[in-house]
Amino acid sequence: MNFDMAFDRLIGHEGGYSNHPRDPGRETMWGVTAAVARAFGYSGAMRDLPRDTAKLIYRRQYWDSVRADDLPDTLRFHVFDAAVNSGVKQATLWLQRAAGATADGIIGPRTLAAVRAADPARLAGVYCGLRLQFMTDLPTWDAFGKGWARRMAANLMEV
Repeated sequence: MNFDMAFDRLIGHEGGYSNHPRDPGRETMWGVTAAVARAFGYSGAMRDLPRDTAKLIYRRQYWDSVRADDLPDTLRFHVFDAAVNSGVKQATLWLQRAAGATADGIIGPRTLAAVRAADPARLAGVYCGLRLQFMTDLPTWDAFGKGWARRMAANLMEV
């Protein structure tokens, strides 16, 4: 899966404009929070955030940050989706724990070597298990858990 395919799939999860009072990200468009959009240099109304701008943000802030192009195809989308949903550092820590690498939050040569040495299917399963376990402990699980679980189920079925 390449970035363009991953982005199109991700947008199916993220949707359009949202401003849920219990969402820590608050106001979002295409799944991009206002804080992330502003840090990227976007100054317009969030409802008007262009899809192409969101795509650039996703590429630079999430896909490239988790080195998705260097990950096995069976894991690539899971890590990208987790980075978007829970942050790059958390997504990286899950990857490192699943691969048995030192969990320092940085994807470097040692992490990539551990990932390459692991069975890709098992690694994806452990990764998703760690992610789901983490999410069930979040205080917003009661508001968003069903959607998150469906999102992860869809990810697992589309691999």
